[in-house]
Amino acid sequence: MIVMSLRDVATAVAGEPSTDADLSTVVSGRCEIDSRRVQPGDLFIAIKGDNHDGHDHVDAALAAGAVAAVVTADGPGPRILVPDTVAALAALARAILEIRSDVTVIALTGSSGKTSTKDIIGQLLATSAPTVWPEGSFNNELGLPLTVLRIDEETRYLVLEMGSRGPGHIQELCTIARPDVALVLNVGSAHVGEFGSVENTARAKAELIEALEPQGVAVLNADDPYVCAMAERTQAPIRWVGSGSSADVQVIDVVLDDLARPHVTLRIDDETQELTLALHGEHQAINAAAAAAAATAAGMSRDQVFTALRSVRPQSRWRMEVTATADSTTVVNDAYNANPESMTAALRALVAMGRGKQTWAVLGEMRELGEASILAHDDVGRLAVRLGVDRLIGVGEACRPMVLGAASEGYYGGEARFCSTADDARDYLLEHSRAGDVILFKASRAAGLETLAEQVIADHGGPVGQSAGDPT
Repeated sequence: MIVMSLRDVATAVAGEPSTDADLSTVVSGRCEIDSRRVQPGDLFIAIKGDNHDGHDHVDAALAAGAVAAVVTADGPGPRILVPDTVAALAALARAILEIRSDVTVIALTGSSGKTSTKDIIGQLLATSAPTVWPEGSFNNELGLPLTVLRIDEETRYLVLEMGSRGPGHIQELCTIARPDVALVLNVGSAHVGEFGSVENTARAKAELIEALEPQGVAVLNADDPYVCAMAERTQAPIRWVGSGSSADVQVIDVVLDDLARPHVTLRIDDETQELTLALHGEHQAINAAAAAAAATAAGMSRDQVFTALRSVRPQSRWRMEVTATADSTTVVNDAYNANPESMTAALRALVAMGRGKQTWAVLGEMRELGEASILAHDDVGRLAVRLGVDRLIGVGEACRPMVLGAASEGYYGGEARFCSTADDARDYLLEHSRAGDVILFKASRAAGLETLAEQVIADHGGPVGQSAGDPT
């Protein structure tokens, strides 16, 4: 965080300092909303959530060295009183960006692939200049301003992931951090239960493009018709990404190796190179192309981007996280989130990794699909059969249609198994999986399959290392 006095903080958040607050005190650390992470010099902002209230931990934060707490109620210790601490967090982030108006803001959204792509963009830009990008999926009204508040006096680039739960959410995030470069990856069926339709999802994602000033740059996926239609919503120039020759950044060819790492022929404007990504899944090729388009829009040269892409590595946990175990089993932990599009990508990667081996898809519920849920789960089960996955386990009641769909499509001999709980799935894997298998775990986060994946790694002798490795 940029060094600020408590006087400047109070002004930024329109807060009232308590009598215990020395306004000349400097915030020299970070802004935190979790008292367990507070270090000396930090500023603590007490957020009231559904299950926890940060105001209950103000004393602990101050004892850990926080110079003050931003709160809604007075009490002992240095405090800044505000009516709404979430609004104060946003106001402070907005003030920081006004101070550092020279920072280039690159923001992205999409129905799937956001987190992987922002990690690629962050790594590319970091090879050129000091760059801040989010931890994990910090993409909402708390995570985004917290990411903004990590910039300091040296930061040149700020990468932001923007999620949405409904109309107006991205628009509101853009009032905190207006993008200079805005990237929309795709519009799919994720969260259709909340938005009501894919068309409504597209309108919500387009809020990012609408926030661009004419001097900004929009990066749009030419292969997605919903994203293509967003071109009319901005006066900013557009960099197109896709598989067609008219794209500014084109994925010409993709071949997967035995760990599903993409060997990509990539063209950026008038220069074409071949490279192998140390990431897993064919979908990472378009993610990398989109990241390349965003990075060049932000000022990196083509040669810098091509070189940096070769050094990109997985960053966020439980997204195509590939681990080799002591008995040569390969475990793919992709259980952070799931929707029909990302399920398809993960299953394709599983098949590529499992050539000549037995493959398992251990799948849990895809949430927030609304009335489309039953059909979507059925489709995934059928897709697993068509792609040639050997064994399927559906975990949790929502996955009964998935297992029934697989059985109807051709798993007549019990290759598809329903397990009501993760413990049942683990027991079944212990009995039926064998050394050398490839096992994918994929579900929405609430299913908890990331923990099951870690248990299965232990059941097979423990990890011998991440198997992403350096591509050859």
